[in-house]
Amino acid sequence: MSDSKSQSLPRLAVVTCAVMEIEVEHFLNGQANVVHLEKLEQGLHNDPPLLSKRLQEVVARLEKETDAEAIVLVYGLCSRGIENVTAMRCRIIVPRAHDCITLLLGSRQRYAEYVKQNPGTYWYSPGWNRHHTPPGPQRYEKLRRQYVEKFGEDNADFLMESEQAWFNTYDRATYVSLTVGATEQDKQYTRNCADWLKWNYDEQEGDPQLLIDLLAGRWDDDRFLILQPGQSAQLSGDDNVLRAIEAGK
Repeated sequence: MSDSKSQSLPRLAVVTCAVMEIEVEHFLNGQANVVHLEKLEQGLHNDPPLLSKRLQEVVARLEKETDAEAIVLVYGLCSRGIENVTAMRCRIIVPRAHDCITLLLGSRQRYAEYVKQNPGTYWYSPGWNRHHTPPGPQRYEKLRRQYVEKFGEDNADFLMESEQAWFNTYDRATYVSLTVGATEQDKQYTRNCADWLKWNYDEQEGDPQLLIDLLAGRWDDDRFLILQPGQSAQLSGDDNVLRAIEAGK
């Protein structure tokens, strides 16, 4: 990227979930206007108030410690965990997405269409496989060991039956990637999980353009929500996914 081009772009701070770190680092390579990259651990979406709190802490720190003009959140709505996050000086940019699978597939429309055709889909990706243990034999053995240590053999078997029950709502393991970080071993791992679970297996080649544009500052209103200082995001309840509100309202 030329100096003149980088000078025309806003100075960015980027905050990403670790699930997307491989792809984010790849597409940020050589982007001189990025002044900071922050990675948060996977799993915070399981506790939305905690995710919101952590993001708010990071935003406040970045506004204080960097000269960023805009803060990019490589998150979707993520169980509503990005609601109530507000900046006082910077703009905040977030994709109009329910979760990171939209960022991997390239659009919320493609995501919605795939899930409509395949409602029992559980998604796997390079980042998901790296940062948590998805459904499959390894997850089963890991959880069972933990339950045995805490509750004994008999109770562990009962708890595992309950834990496995939610798998019945799924019938497909779909591996999606932007090719970045994807390996044949990783795909085979997902196939093995699908076989063990007696699910169908599918692969989807992702589209990086949404992520590229998010990181490059090409923010149209159709795909991205741009929050001005003092605003926060809220579930919109329609195809836009997110809308801006004045913070505290």
